[in-house]
Amino acid sequence: MALRCTMGLSTTLFVMALLLSGVASMKAYFNKTGDLPCHFRNSKNISLNELVVFWQKKEKVLYELFRGKENPQNVHANFKDRTSLDQDNLTLRLHNVQIKDKGLYQCFIHHQQPGGMIPIHQKDIDLSVLANFSQPEIMLISNRTENSDINVTCSSVQGYPKPKKMYLLLKTMNSTSEYDADMKIIQDNNTGLYNVSISLSSLVFPETNVSIFCVLQPEPTQTQLFSQPYNIDAKPPRPPLPVPDNVLRTALPVLLLAGCVMVVFFMIRTKRKKKPGPSHECEVIRVEGEESEQAKERVENRVPERPNEAQCVVNISKTDSVRKADKLKIWETKRVGDGSTLDPGAISIWAVANTKEDPCAQQAIDKP
Repeated sequence: MALRCTMGLSTTLFVMALLLSGVASMKAYFNKTGDLPCHFRNSKNISLNELVVFWQKKEKVLYELFRGKENPQNVHANFKDRTSLDQDNLTLRLHNVQIKDKGLYQCFIHHQQPGGMIPIHQKDIDLSVLANFSQPEIMLISNRTENSDINVTCSSVQGYPKPKKMYLLLKTMNSTSEYDADMKIIQDNNTGLYNVSISLSSLVFPETNVSIFCVLQPEPTQTQLFSQPYNIDAKPPRPPLPVPDNVLRTALPVLLLAGCVMVVFFMIRTKRKKKPGPSHECEVIRVEGEESEQAKERVENRVPERPNEAQCVVNISKTDSVRKADKLKIWETKRVGDGSTLDPGAISIWAVANTKEDPCAQQAIDKP
């Protein structure tokens, strides 16, 4: 009766300890070794020969230590040869951790007494499994198009759990832009690992150098993963288009013809400028008038020797005036009649012919 009371008290204390102990969280990495500590404080220094220690997951036994000796008979096939125990602190090591190994594990410790097995300890361990994603890698799907669009994809593989975010950073000399895109997620049926990728089509000015980075954000507690920069150099200036041969063959005769027309035009224009006109003949008459004035001055300054010579001087002055008027009248009559000009030499000959009968007039014409 006393033994039953003792066992009942022990069970009650054990249940209370479970409620107060809570669940411990542990992490393990894919294909690595994970620890499952039992957290047993052997305050009474109970020998392992008096203890039964085992771990289980959903009623599947991982490991059993029966009174100091391993008992593999009760171990589930999924965990055979994958566990080992640190007997100093009763921590179980699970080797070659897989994604399917995540979940809740329980450690039980019983004390072998004369009246039977008494549970004295239990610890729950929540194991999470992680797998590091590969460094993101950027690939150019197609080169810059005529409108300066670029198409790139970024991928990262063999990771767990699903990442929170994946995006692209476009950096230029003066700015940094973030571009989000729908993340494509594929899970491997065998390993349970994830492969993720995003694609982006963005406008980039051709004269700008651009560096593209891909950023993967795994779990909030994990560090962001950055890709190597993918650099796109600015496009060089487009060279001038070569002129087709057929265009040259067509344009050359046209250019030669245009050149010949221009040469002829300038020659005709030059000849027209050199041909004397009315202004030229008026200039001749003006010069001859000046010469007559100079001759008159020379006659007036000369000392007269004969009376006849003085009379000639007076007549010369009159003759000069008459000759100038006659020349203007003849030129005007000729120009009005047929629209042409009369050679000043012809006007002088005509005037001389009409003054032969007057010796004084003839003398005035002959004088310089």
